[in-house]
Amino acid sequence: MSKPRTRREFMGGVGRGMLVASVGLGTAVDLGLTTARAGADEDGRIDFGPLEPLVSLMQETAANDIVPALVARLNAGVELKQLVAAAALANARTFGGEDYVGFHTLMALAPAHHMASELPEARRALPVLKVLYRNTRRIQEHGGRKSEVLHPVKPGASPAGDDAGIALREAVRRKDLVGAEGTFAAIAAGSPDAALDDLLVAVEDHTEVHRVVLPYRAWELLSVVGPQHAHTMLRQSVRYCVRNENPGHDGEARTLLPRLFDSYGLPRTSTGRKRPGDAWVAEMCKTIFESTPSAAAEAVAAALADDIAPDEIGEAIALAANQLVLRDAGRPERYAAPGKPPGSVHGDSVGVHASDAVNAWRNMSRVVNPRNRAACLILAGYEVARDRQSRGADFLRWTPRPAAEYLDGIKATDAKTLLAETDAAIRANQQEIASALVHRYGELGHDPAAVFALMLGYAVSEDGALHGEKYYNTVREEFASTRPAFRWRQLVALARVTASECGRPAPGLDQARELLKV
Repeated sequence: MSKPRTRREFMGGVGRGMLVASVGLGTAVDLGLTTARAGADEDGRIDFGPLEPLVSLMQETAANDIVPALVARLNAGVELKQLVAAAALANARTFGGEDYVGFHTLMALAPAHHMASELPEARRALPVLKVLYRNTRRIQEHGGRKSEVLHPVKPGASPAGDDAGIALREAVRRKDLVGAEGTFAAIAAGSPDAALDDLLVAVEDHTEVHRVVLPYRAWELLSVVGPQHAHTMLRQSVRYCVRNENPGHDGEARTLLPRLFDSYGLPRTSTGRKRPGDAWVAEMCKTIFESTPSAAAEAVAAALADDIAPDEIGEAIALAANQLVLRDAGRPERYAAPGKPPGSVHGDSVGVHASDAVNAWRNMSRVVNPRNRAACLILAGYEVARDRQSRGADFLRWTPRPAAEYLDGIKATDAKTLLAETDAAIRANQQEIASALVHRYGELGHDPAAVFALMLGYAVSEDGALHGEKYYNTVREEFASTRPAFRWRQLVALARVTASECGRPAPGLDQARELLKV
């Protein structure tokens, strides 16, 4: 039973509600008028206050009707950001981080919102509506509101200081869902920053890709849903960790991290003052890619101890992950699936997974405390080497794209012709040719914005097998943070993945285009 509100609290709530109604939800969120945490309704369900009508709409509307309903709201003045926020909360409440398609859809929401900002006004809603259709369809398949996973949770005893993350980790290791949920609810009563730091102590037990990417994408969505929903968004990762707890899977990380911290005196108070040149980054990339997982992790720890700037280390790790995309022979025939034919590299390929995971580790390392900053980078290096090693020695023998034979066949030098030929290669699923064309385009010093615009069109139009939005955004960010000598490797990889996924249009998108008249 909830604690009765005082008259002052009640009148304050009424006043806020009237003000929200007068200025609109979007303005109210920006002004901080909707900071109350999610509460419980009379049926004991989580209630999201002013966002609740939109959240319920996402859960209760049939998939074929959701796009018209959302376009109608956009036409009525609802902001695209509000639709993303409602979809994120509907997804969290329905799946709680426990449904494969569900949490992949949640992880696509922020990237789709970023993609929208790169498009002309008339087409801006398309990538978001594409993902919101996927979201509602999966919610309906799951059973809608009657099958919600997240419910109000009572905070447990509040652990103090550094013990909070350890207490959460121990509950996860015991597979004690009730205990872990109660502990995290107490932790989340404080600041979102502290909640993320404590959550990562448990997350860092394993380097499985979804365990890594889910907390980052949930954290990233706080800029859309608001920090008052940090508990709802991040508790999905708590549940994911408990449900997937298996010390035999990648258990090496549990002992490796504390050993490296002790051996190298980590974490350091300095954030890294040394900024080495291209040669160091190239050699570090090679070391991580070719090493065993433990040796790669140790190389990162040694670099941190040597006061190398974390972004320089992260850049080398991201380039090592990029090598997995560039060298991959493609999906073997025995693993072919609908939408993922033999030779394809889109969707859950080893390179796309590794690149998205490293991007998540890097972004989290930029916002957490020194202990987690070091842990994120060490485990990012470990994860890339582990992913490469899991595929055997083949990656070490294979040559990264573009292959010389395809480069030799390119005769054009002007940007317009190279882009047109890249577009044609993508439409024909010619991964090798698309990779070579983008490499040559960059080699000649042409503007990368035109290539990103081409790739963005396909990131919107194609299904992407649950990974298209994330990977486009990963490459966008890594290209921007990588030095000129190496950054075009990221776009070459995106061209390859785009050529792989082309020809499988996203469900719901034609309907959205028709309604938006674009």
